[in-house]
Amino acid sequence: MGEPFKNLINAAAVDAAAQRLALVSPGFDAAGFVALATDGLDALELKARASHVCAALEAHLPPGFDAAAELLQWAMHGRGDTGDGDGLRGWILWPVGEYIARHGQASPEQALALLRLLTPRFTAEWALRPFIENHPALTFRTLHRWSTDPDEHVRRLVSEGSRPRLPWGLQLKGLIADPSPTLPLLRRLQDDDSDYVRRSVANHLNDIAKDHPALVAAWIEEHLPDAPPARQKLLRHAARTLVKRGDPRVLAAFGLGQKLKGTATLALAPRRIALGESVELRITLASTARLAQALVIDYAVHHVKAAGHSAAKVFKGWRIELAAGETRVLAKRHAVKPITTRTYHAGRHGVDLRINGRVEAAGAFDLVMPAAAQRPRPPRRSPR
Repeated sequence: MGEPFKNLINAAAVDAAAQRLALVSPGFDAAGFVALATDGLDALELKARASHVCAALEAHLPPGFDAAAELLQWAMHGRGDTGDGDGLRGWILWPVGEYIARHGQASPEQALALLRLLTPRFTAEWALRPFIENHPALTFRTLHRWSTDPDEHVRRLVSEGSRPRLPWGLQLKGLIADPSPTLPLLRRLQDDDSDYVRRSVANHLNDIAKDHPALVAAWIEEHLPDAPPARQKLLRHAARTLVKRGDPRVLAAFGLGQKLKGTATLALAPRRIALGESVELRITLASTARLAQALVIDYAVHHVKAAGHSAAKVFKGWRIELAAGETRVLAKRHAVKPITTRTYHAGRHGVDLRINGRVEAAGAFDLVMPAAAQRPRPPRRSPR
C-alpha cells in the first residue's frame, strides 16, 4: 500500500516552507510558524492538515492580503521577473491555496493571478472554487483566457477547478444545477495537445453526466463521429458512468447498444465469505450470432445497508469482442474489504451481470462479519 496522502503535508514540508518564507522575507517568524503548524499535525487527516497549516500561515503572514500575496509569490518564484527553481512546490501549497481562497475574495483579480502562478507547482483546483461562487463573471472571463495559456497545468486548471463535483473540493451547486457556463471551455479543451488536460475534461464531463445524462449523451453523439483517437479515448472515459448505467443513447453511440445474442451464466464462489475475503465471479458467454459482438461487461453488487435494504454499486468488468459462435470464460475476484467510503453489513448480497447495459444473469453471496466488526444496535423504542 502506498504512502497515505495525508503524510505528504508533514513536519518536514512545513519546515522547508518556513525556511523559504524566511529567505525571501527575513522578518518572517519561521520558528513560530513551524511550532504552530506542526502542533497536533500528525493526528489530523488530509484536509484537516491543510486547514491547520493554513491557520498557521494566517497567524504569521503580513496582515494585509497585498503584502501576504507578494510574499507568497516571492516564496514560489523568487524576487524579480526571472524567478528561480527552488521555490515552494508540492503538497505544502494546498494550505497556501487555502489561504488565498480565504483572504483573496476582496482582491479577486490579484488572487486569481496568484493561483495561476501556484498551479504549475501543485494545483489550485480546490482554491479556485470559492472564486467561481463569489465572483463568477470575473472568474469565467479568467478561465476563458487561461484556456489558451501555454502552460498545460493552467489549461487543466480551467477544467479541473470548475468540475461540479470535484473530489475533496467544495461542490459547485450552481454548476451542478446548470453546467452550461463550463461547456464552451470543455469544447475548447477536449482536443488539447496534453493528455493531462484531456483527462480532466473527461472527468468533468463524467461529473456532469451524474446530474445531466441527456446533455452528455448528446455531447457524445455530436463529438464522437469522425473523432481523432485522442478524443475517442476522452469520450469513452467521459461516458463511463453512463455506460455503467446502461444509457441506451451512449451505448448506441459506441456501437454497444445491441442485446447479447447468445447466453450468459454467472457462478460465484465461495457463496459465503467474511469481511476481508474475496468472491470469484466466473462468467461463461456463448455466442449464437453469425457476426462478432462488441460487449461491455460490468457487474453490480447489491450491498446490504444498515436498515436492511440493499443498494447497487456497479463495478467495471471487461470490454471484449465475442467472435461468432465463440464460447468464452471470464473470471474476476471481487474483494470485500473495509474501505473508508463504504460500510459493509452482514447479509445476502446480490450480484447482477450487465452486458451492454442489460442484466443477463444474477447470483448472490452471503457476507458474515467478524465479531469485532459487529456493533450492537440500540433497542427500538416502542411508539407512544
